[in-house]
Amino acid sequence: MSDWVSIALRFGVYLDLMLLFGVALFGLYSFKGPERVSDAVLPFRSIVAGTAVLGVLVSGASMVMMASAMSGELNLAQLRPHIEMMLVEMDVGRAWVVRIVVLVFAGLAMMLNQRAPGFSLLVAAIAGGIALGSLAWNGHGAMDEGSRRFWHFTTDILHLLAAGAWLGALVAFAWMARRDMLQAEESIKLLARTVTRFESVGALIVVAITVTGVVNYLFIVGPKFDVLLPSTYGKLLIIKVMLFAGMLMLAARNRFHLGPLLERSFREGKYRVAASALRRSVLVELSTAFFIVGLVAWLGTLSPEMGIASS
Repeated sequence: MSDWVSIALRFGVYLDLMLLFGVALFGLYSFKGPERVSDAVLPFRSIVAGTAVLGVLVSGASMVMMASAMSGELNLAQLRPHIEMMLVEMDVGRAWVVRIVVLVFAGLAMMLNQRAPGFSLLVAAIAGGIALGSLAWNGHGAMDEGSRRFWHFTTDILHLLAAGAWLGALVAFAWMARRDMLQAEESIKLLARTVTRFESVGALIVVAITVTGVVNYLFIVGPKFDVLLPSTYGKLLIIKVMLFAGMLMLAARNRFHLGPLLERSFREGKYRVAASALRRSVLVELSTAFFIVGLVAWLGTLSPEMGIASS
């Protein structure tokens, strides 16, 4: 049971911080001026402040769970010295402290959204990126040493940031493509513009995820496949790669078919069908992304060697 609670907490932390960073970043590169004010297009204040608060709560629960697993203690009072030791003496604890601090900054930044929307989103995106990057200290890279540790952490952080940027964009598109939003011509025009603007950003994200994913695999497993395949870790990794390939196909369909179709349909005045098709595609892609984040949370609790040994 404790393993599944740990996986659920990891899933919650990953999903929460990816949304915080990705949505704030999306507001910076997709919108301009008054569009960045909360509720003008997206509810930035609810999403960013909400994920910041939730991130603190889930991170706190995750720290308690981690301390309990390491010490074997279940009583919260008895766990306190173990938690204090982790926060002061261990890298994962210090990364946790940094995460909590920047999450507070991200939440407070939304208080400035009405007066300085661009600045508030910039602070939230930077804080969210730092918080998301701190999760690398909970991953396999923490077991490395020296220069290998540095490069493993670097690729881990880049992988997390790219994944967060993609997930945040999908959530933003899903919100903008809601049925009630598709009734207004200006909303569909804005959706078409942001889809077009996302083309270059999306291509960069895909390259970053692919390259860092391959490098991370080599860091964790090495250039071998035959001994990995029978393990639980290997099976989950294969499912993750297949789902990612499916997301790439959906993204390509959005980029080369549905996006241009929406632009053409808008010029012809018959845009609701194309917008609905784009909405359905984005929702499928978003659902797949959620499932991948769940697999990432599960994979983070497994060791390839242990999985092989137990298979």
